[in-house]
Amino acid sequence: MINTVLKEKWNRFYDMVPQQLEKIKQVKRVATAFNTNIDAVVKISGDKIAKLAELCEVTEKNLQGVSQIICGRDAVRGIIKCFTQGIAEEWLCEGIETFKWLQDNIGYNRLQMGGQGGIVANAMAVLKVQNVYAHTASHPKLQAEQFLNLDNLLASDEQGNICKACEINRQNDVPLIHWIMEFDAGDEFTLDGKKFVCPKSNRFIATYDPANMMLKKDESFLQNLDKTGFDYMILSGYHNLTSANGGIERIKETVPLIGKWKADNPNAVIHLELASTQDIEVRKAIVEYIAPLADSVGLNEREALDVLEIIDKSEFEKIKEMKLDSPVLFEVLHKIKDKCRTSRIQLHFFGMYLTMQDKGFKIGKEQNKRGMMLAATIAAAKAGTGQINKYENLLWAQGKDVSDIGTNELEKLARYLNIQELSTSGVCDWNNLEIIAVPTILIEKPLTLVGMGDTISSISLVGAL
Repeated sequence: MINTVLKEKWNRFYDMVPQQLEKIKQVKRVATAFNTNIDAVVKISGDKIAKLAELCEVTEKNLQGVSQIICGRDAVRGIIKCFTQGIAEEWLCEGIETFKWLQDNIGYNRLQMGGQGGIVANAMAVLKVQNVYAHTASHPKLQAEQFLNLDNLLASDEQGNICKACEINRQNDVPLIHWIMEFDAGDEFTLDGKKFVCPKSNRFIATYDPANMMLKKDESFLQNLDKTGFDYMILSGYHNLTSANGGIERIKETVPLIGKWKADNPNAVIHLELASTQDIEVRKAIVEYIAPLADSVGLNEREALDVLEIIDKSEFEKIKEMKLDSPVLFEVLHKIKDKCRTSRIQLHFFGMYLTMQDKGFKIGKEQNKRGMMLAATIAAAKAGTGQINKYENLLWAQGKDVSDIGTNELEKLARYLNIQELSTSGVCDWNNLEIIAVPTILIEKPLTLVGMGDTISSISLVGAL
């Protein structure tokens, strides 16, 4: 049932988004670390998947039990898993031969900025944050071309100087390329005589990235950051690590670094963006060592289930096949927050964003709500236009209705918590926590979903002024 009164109330709440966008110009410095790369984006159809399955002799019987890419067949298995379930996952590629197979058999429609660090840096610069400083493990000319031509978007050159990111060419660096395979809801293919229909538009990511897979750090970035400081740090890239490749040790190595950042920038906010982490031991280490150091953590529903799997296996087994509505996800998020011991955690899922934070956190409830609505509007612009590379495109979705799905989920959560004000105001206190929830603007046929979660989390946070 659609609550038209509630929907109209939320449409009026969203009227403040242009003023909120203007406020971001007050933010002096945002830094992003560690992963920046190049994305090779390709739209992949059901017909193409069927041909690839035939080429690699993939059958319904051999689809299971794979979560990394050692050969072309594994890549096809990953595509089929995400296509048939309508989910997003990122699998790591092993070996140069697999990389060449992807080049020869998948190709790309276009190149664009990749990696949470790079995507967030571009977005923050477009929003007119005064200075955006991006970490790059590799920065050849091809990588530089993925940075927007903006004076406030910065990185380190070969001499270690802070320069305009799009003009840097570290000539000895090798381009780091990821394949982003997007598919559409309703598309279909047949395998072994059985028809599979994609339930939701999403993507599968195949990553060959030796530098970021080793969490290689640019020492010039670290030294310059010691001098400049930051207001916000958007931290990501740990999901590229594997336990077999020294990933746990590399995670531990960053613990004192983050501790130093916190000590040197006591008023800043450090945000950890989780991602689809296939290596379960790495996933455990991120939750144990990095999340407790972060002031804020961001994740989607798939990533939330991944974390639940390692902190409460029995609960994971109970709900993994359930419909993930707002009450179920609320309980999952609460468990994760307790385990991660972070002050603020934000979940973005289809139609709604949900933030849970300690009372007295440095960003208030209403500030969070405004930042989340700004993020929802800009995310809709990205989905509807395919990119947010120009300031004038950011409010493309301004004035569009919030989604029926979102308002229904919000009402459902309010009833579950027995706090009606949550549905009508988007904020409430619950036990010792503050809860902020907003319905979002959904685009029926999105042109892209790449980097959507990173965009949502970072703008929700930095835009919460």
